[in-house]
Amino acid sequence: MTKFLLAVHVLAAIVAVGPVTVAASMFPRMVRQAPRSAPLLHRICRVYAGVGVVVPVFGLATASSMGVLGDAWLIASIALTAVAAAVLGLFVLPRQETVLAALDAGTDPGGGVARLALLTGVFNLLWATVTVLMIVRPGSTTGA
Repeated sequence: MTKFLLAVHVLAAIVAVGPVTVAASMFPRMVRQAPRSAPLLHRICRVYAGVGVVVPVFGLATASSMGVLGDAWLIASIALTAVAAAVLGLFVLPRQETVLAALDAGTDPGGGVARLALLTGVFNLLWATVTVLMIVRPGSTTGA
């Protein structure tokens, strides 16, 4: 059962988190170069952010079945995942909406795009760190 849970967890991470990180990264540049594509990128971010809830659900189930819920690397990963979700939900997605509203109104979003690019970079860095922790698992003795 552990292998099944792990496989679903990894596949969900690839299918759900991957598109969010790519679309969110492309959004600021596309606002400047091809503003018509920005609403599509925002929609991708919103939809896959919702689908991404599956990742920690199966991650926790996997960790429970492996008996590693108390391991420091997992606790750090859970905390960083929560921070990444907060950055996405509280900062990136709302700023994308603000930028889109400015574009719809025919006004220049100005510094909002630069701040959005910075926040998106923080979001992506958090996910990269979680990914490394999931692979390296410092101190893990599971051998999996």
